[in-house]
Amino acid sequence: MIVRRLSFNLRLRLLASYLILLLVTLSVIALALTVLIGNRGAPPQPTYERLAALTQGLNYIDAIADIAADPNRRFLQEQVHELLAVFARTRNVRTLHVLLTQDNTTVIYDSAQHYEPGDLIQLHGDNHRSQQLAQVLARGSKQFFGRFDDPKSGGWLYGGVVFGQLRFFAQRAGHNDLWLLAEPQPTVSLHETLAVFGSALAPPLIQAGIAGFVFAIIMAALISRNIARPLQRVARAATAVARGDYSAQAPVSGPPEARSLAESFNRMTAEVLAADTAQRDFLSNVSHDLKTPLTSIQGYAQAIIDGAAEDTDAAARIIYEEAGRLNRMVVELTDLERLQAGRLSMASDNIDMAQLSAGVVQSLNVVAEKQGVRIESSVEAVPLVVGDGDRLAQVLMNLISNALNFTPAGGIVRVSVERGGAGAVVSIRDSGVGIAREELSRVFERFYQVDKARGPQRGAGLGLAIAREIVEAHGGRITVNSRGRDKGAEFRVWLPGGAKPTA
Repeated sequence: MIVRRLSFNLRLRLLASYLILLLVTLSVIALALTVLIGNRGAPPQPTYERLAALTQGLNYIDAIADIAADPNRRFLQEQVHELLAVFARTRNVRTLHVLLTQDNTTVIYDSAQHYEPGDLIQLHGDNHRSQQLAQVLARGSKQFFGRFDDPKSGGWLYGGVVFGQLRFFAQRAGHNDLWLLAEPQPTVSLHETLAVFGSALAPPLIQAGIAGFVFAIIMAALISRNIARPLQRVARAATAVARGDYSAQAPVSGPPEARSLAESFNRMTAEVLAADTAQRDFLSNVSHDLKTPLTSIQGYAQAIIDGAAEDTDAAARIIYEEAGRLNRMVVELTDLERLQAGRLSMASDNIDMAQLSAGVVQSLNVVAEKQGVRIESSVEAVPLVVGDGDRLAQVLMNLISNALNFTPAGGIVRVSVERGGAGAVVSIRDSGVGIAREELSRVFERFYQVDKARGPQRGAGLGLAIAREIVEAHGGRITVNSRGRDKGAEFRVWLPGGAKPTA
């Protein structure tokens, strides 16, 4: 019930997030449109057409022949400029007389008096052409449209002509007279745009917005469901694990992130199961290994107290040995805990593993002879190892002792030292009872013992766990391999080389 409620809340939050994102996006779009529409310039074509209509009234200037072509008839030019001034006042438009040459464009007259005679003007032409104006212009006349930037009043749109009757004289003089009418470049307000387009565009825009919003809600619901469903499955699996069902697995499905989460959860569940199994085995093994010596101690002590022990010295000796066994177990547990916590100090000396292993083999030869097992040793020159000689000897002692204990009389234990890459490899191989494949991954666990019915009963199952911690503390690794029951086992210890400089 809790998982379903959490999943529903997650889907609701995802859906709300998508809707908020959609609303924010639409608001930003609306604001951007408002700003852009409010600041954009109006289309120039209506202004061009209005100027073209006004230009038709300039046709009377065409009646004054070769005004600009003859510099000695300036009075005629002044009369034309007076006519342009009257035209500007009566039509509420700006008039200009511009001289076009191959090199530049010069202002001759400006009704607004923003340009002085002789000032240069930059005209930006447009491809607009007025069919109405073309019908009334004399043959050979040419129309012009475009814009220019007035340094005093900003942008202006212009429309103008070069009259055909003057072109003959102008060509002889190497210039053309351009008569311009101009109006300020118009802008359009948001209110005007809405007034023009609102009635036509508003209904379809609103309908499209509603349709898009509904579609977005459907898609958001599907996406949130697609994301929430894998999480819901992981939540159900987590609830099952919390109740103790470590076999629960989260289905690996959905988006890559959800699949990665499910895979990580399944790995975590497997590790929790392994840790729980190891903990149960630890409690079972430690209780068993503590119970046996404690029972012996209690039984023999009671026999001595009751006077039922026939040989009190033997009974006391057994009590002493069992107490020593308990003490060794406590010491090993303490060492293992300190090794795993990284709080066990170790020496740092140059160690020759060939010499060290030869010493350990020699010390165990007596034990091997008593058990009827032969030890074969082969060594070669290997790089020196920096580490704690006593701890490394403890590792070899444990591995070779285990090999002797699990090898029946007449068997062989082979100890070899060889170079392995940039380090030294010590191999201990026996012909004993072997290790089942399903047990290979657990032999280094605390208190774990290989099938006690097939091996020795002594020991607490801590030696290999301690050996692994010591080897890894030296930057090395320890591995085990066996082909199965009664086919022997092989432990390999690799340690990195690197001699410590001597003083």
